[in-house]
Amino acid sequence: MTRDIRLTIACGDYDRVRAIKDGRVKVDGCDITFINLEPEELFFRAFRYHEFDISELSFSSYMMVTGRDESAYVAIPAFVSRVFRHSGIYIRTDKGIRTPEDLKGKTVGVPEYQMTAPLWMRGMLEDEYGVKPLDIHWRNGGQEEPGRDERLPLVLTNGVELQSIPAERTLVEMFEAGELDALMTARAPSSFVNGHPKVARLFPNYREVEQAYYKKTQLFPIMHLVGIKKEIAAEHPWLAGSLYKAFCQAKAIALNEVRQIGALRVTLPWVEAEALESIELFGGDYWRYGVKECAHEIETITRYSHSQGLSPRKLTAQELFHPATFETSRI
Repeated sequence: MTRDIRLTIACGDYDRVRAIKDGRVKVDGCDITFINLEPEELFFRAFRYHEFDISELSFSSYMMVTGRDESAYVAIPAFVSRVFRHSGIYIRTDKGIRTPEDLKGKTVGVPEYQMTAPLWMRGMLEDEYGVKPLDIHWRNGGQEEPGRDERLPLVLTNGVELQSIPAERTLVEMFEAGELDALMTARAPSSFVNGHPKVARLFPNYREVEQAYYKKTQLFPIMHLVGIKKEIAAEHPWLAGSLYKAFCQAKAIALNEVRQIGALRVTLPWVEAEALESIELFGGDYWRYGVKECAHEIETITRYSHSQGLSPRKLTAQELFHPATFETSRI
């Protein structure tokens, strides 16, 4: 009797993966233990200790280790996290920052320089506004708790100024004290959430700005992908295809459920209208997976990683993704 192989999947609790977690979608040939973790803990454990058989991964950190030929994982193009990041730039309103160009010469904090969110922010600022990473004085460290460091060692090759803040301090503390002019972060800082009078978003109308950005660039920034431990993928050559198929099926279920109006599954009053607006802007599959389907975004993020000194060379899709996921069967 052939038995399914037992594997762990570590991933965020997203609607687009929930059907795998609850068993509605099966990964062919696998008995899955699903572990929900927040990205900060998940990435730290995956990249430092390779704890999980299958793991959601930071796209930026994955490119770094792949470029160094040090990755324990090989990716499939299931992009479980995508976020426009104009909303993630927070400024002191007393520092003379009114436009993106005003960030030149400023001191800006990031929790980790290698995070995918700031990678996209820096790339967007350079492409759209001419603000280069070299124009900014960078500081990294714990956003709300002291002692955070980069999950992987950094060897930047483009000459940017990056300094760690004192281990006993936090970015938010320094931001509130006026020692930092801005923060670029995936999570809203507590100073903004709590209504600090001198803290605001650089783009207060970020939804309109992000929609215009998409119309101009056709970029919906990819944050995270899914990786399989290389030795497991090599031992089971069928696994990458089966796993990718399952993630695509789970996403299709989520896209269908979000439009069910009989009883709302998401705690928003007009969630169907939001989905229809997204379809009008992006097309029917507004959360695309796949190497070919997302070639433009993959090309852009690999360019950003290399130009910003994170990956030693510009990586290709063939280096990043398991070959079994480049083409799928069709009926």
